[in-house]
Amino acid sequence: MAHKSEAIHLALPAAAWLLGLSLLQQCARLPSAAEYLCLLLLMLGAAWAWRRLLATAITPAALCLALAVGLLAFVQAAWRSELRLSESLPAAWEGRDVLVLGRVDSLPIATQGMFGAAGWRFEFEVEEAFAGATRQSPALRLPPRLALAWYAQGDDAAAPLLRAGERWQLLLRLKRPHGLMNPYAFDFEFWMFEQGLRASGVVRPMGGLRLAAAPWWSLNAWRSGLREALMRRVPDKTHAGILAALSLGDQAAIASADWALFRATGVSHLLSVSGLHVTMFAWAAQWLLAWGWRRSARLCLRWPAPNIARWAGVLAALAYALFSGWGVPAQRTVWMLVTLALLRSLGLRWPWPLCLLISALAVTLVDPWAIGQAGFWLSFAAVGLLMASGDEQAPVKKGWREHLRAGLHSQWVATGGLAPLSLLFFQQISLVGLLANLLAIPWVSFVITPLAMLGALVPALWQLADGAVQLLMAYLHWLAAWPLALWTVPVAPPWAQALGLLGAVFLVLPLPLRLRAIGLVLTLPMLWPAPPRPAPGEFELLVADIGQGTAVLVLTATHQMGYDSGPAYGPGADAGQRVLLPLMFASGVKRLDLLMLSHRDSDHTGGAASLLAGLPVAELSSSLETGHPLLRSHVAQRRCVEGQSWVWDGVHFEVLHPQLANYLQTLTSNAMSCVLRLTSASGHSALLTGDLEAPQELALIERRAVGSLQSEVLMVPHHGSKTSSSDAFLDAVAPRWAIIQAGYRNRFGHPAPSVLARYQARDIEVRGSAECGAWRWRSGDLLGQCQREQARRYWHWQAESPAGLQGPWQLAPDPGSEPAELPSLP
Repeated sequence: MAHKSEAIHLALPAAAWLLGLSLLQQCARLPSAAEYLCLLLLMLGAAWAWRRLLATAITPAALCLALAVGLLAFVQAAWRSELRLSESLPAAWEGRDVLVLGRVDSLPIATQGMFGAAGWRFEFEVEEAFAGATRQSPALRLPPRLALAWYAQGDDAAAPLLRAGERWQLLLRLKRPHGLMNPYAFDFEFWMFEQGLRASGVVRPMGGLRLAAAPWWSLNAWRSGLREALMRRVPDKTHAGILAALSLGDQAAIASADWALFRATGVSHLLSVSGLHVTMFAWAAQWLLAWGWRRSARLCLRWPAPNIARWAGVLAALAYALFSGWGVPAQRTVWMLVTLALLRSLGLRWPWPLCLLISALAVTLVDPWAIGQAGFWLSFAAVGLLMASGDEQAPVKKGWREHLRAGLHSQWVATGGLAPLSLLFFQQISLVGLLANLLAIPWVSFVITPLAMLGALVPALWQLADGAVQLLMAYLHWLAAWPLALWTVPVAPPWAQALGLLGAVFLVLPLPLRLRAIGLVLTLPMLWPAPPRPAPGEFELLVADIGQGTAVLVLTATHQMGYDSGPAYGPGADAGQRVLLPLMFASGVKRLDLLMLSHRDSDHTGGAASLLAGLPVAELSSSLETGHPLLRSHVAQRRCVEGQSWVWDGVHFEVLHPQLANYLQTLTSNAMSCVLRLTSASGHSALLTGDLEAPQELALIERRAVGSLQSEVLMVPHHGSKTSSSDAFLDAVAPRWAIIQAGYRNRFGHPAPSVLARYQARDIEVRGSAECGAWRWRSGDLLGQCQREQARRYWHWQAESPAGLQGPWQLAPDPGSEPAELPSLP
């Protein structure tokens, strides 16, 4: 066992390394040249002080070394981030045709586009690129790896079959990484940055030419072939996707609805290649080789069986991790096994916290951005909690009661100890997770996963694995149907999160009962947070970033309503499911007193079905025509009609359009947009306009008294289309802020430059969701808050517009050329 002072001497620098990386992840920008120089000088000074103090005092020396290592971690990760950012696509080449040659660098994922066109999503390694549609065009420098989508377009009957490792020539239109930016949401741009994908794009119609098949030695080609064989053998797509995820690391093969089930039952960690699976594979290889090695006395005399078996297990774990896609949990386990094997081979027995820290350091040496992933912290926290709570005095031989007790204890530690982290990252805890994992862990680890892997050698075993998955899914569906199976809580403030994490450690460690009771008290602020709400008489607007569409959350002291629900992104995916429900739950909104749908266009109603199914809605107000599918719900319904008004918590709500007579006329859907004006008790106001167009704007002005339309905040009609925002309407409303909800480089060209010029001529501050992200404003505040500004990090998209222009709107591509954004990870 290492001496205590030696352990501190090693543990402090390792912890400082992780702290340095974590600090970099909080930076809105990377250091300047002068700041790099200062950091390097400070690091050298700390290293010099450590060298001088090393012979005199262990504690000051350890602190100096930790400071030097932390600064080194910060500087080297910042430098590597600079290199990665330098690979970005120039803004001038967004939306223009480029020709690339290269290889398919991942397992292609079958997907569907907005209009149902089947296709693929895949990663592509660039070998050559040309600034045009032919190889005779000038050479072009592009990011080395791209995230691409290929849909059936134009004369294409279908997107061609893709296999990993193939060489292709592709005609593309690209864009820089740009994701939706909402509070508490998945950071798509960080995921792209961490994966080294510095641009995304779509393959143009008839723009692909296969140059060569995958070479026989391509690991990805083997994985692709096995996945195709698996999909043929197992007809149920859900079951086949689970088997592909467990054996090949293809998590995208699992549908979003199935991921929701796994999260609700707390077993999502099992349905990917996790540390448990890698360790099991290593253990099996170690046991088999040790058993065979001991059969030969000569081999045992030359090389001891334990040493050979130990490193064989490490190599087996490495092979499995590489074959399954080299995910972060697999990396963590491989490096941990390597560390432990080295320590045992060298005759060293370090404390488990030191082994864990050294393993984390090894992972982040390879990937310094892994520290920003939730899976990184969940993996290491789970292993650390299990190690810390282990009973070192337990007997070597155990009966079934001892094994059962140990299993239950491990489950409690994993479930209870990781609960605060689950709340921190996902704002939810599965209350049936303990029951689900008691059966799911052994069933997945010792039945489904071995059968899925052995099916590569004996395909008939995939049928047995299919039956095992069917039993697992039936059990999970039964648990998920229990009342309160999933407990969702709002996001707690940072101080409550810190106390909750500390309390979890107290609860799971083998401590006296009174200390565990303190841990329970410490978790309470995180388990029952009180989200901030507007004062009586005031209201809050949260204009969500949902791409091309409209969705606004309105809060008063005790009421909440939704105005529109955003677009549908494709089959089975919409703004309600992906953005609005998670945003509402994280904000403490568990019901809507009113959902108002301004008109029937899909970019305003696409997420409504998910909202109606996902949380209680007291009333639905809309201008939808009779027979619309959304009107078949059991929610109380009414038409929005001019003159309707109500008061919530001192805030006055009034519907200004359409008139009752408009329902008897033949008008476009935009002309029937519900217009809502909110006025606080202190006189602050906002106007929500849907897709109102110029004729209805003028009619509204004629019907209203002078000054009655004036509002501080104006939701820009029709996303800034040329058909809206007339001069007379802007003069009548006279807003201070104009908010545009429009997708980044959307195919409609919203907002139109001529419309922006009208706002600029009146000194109206325009904020667009593409450059602002979600916009939050509480009535009476001097300024609104842009999520992109509040949560800015160095990897996030930033505008590169010519002088005098603002936002990402000037270089809108041709209709139909907008690249499809990759969906968030489970």
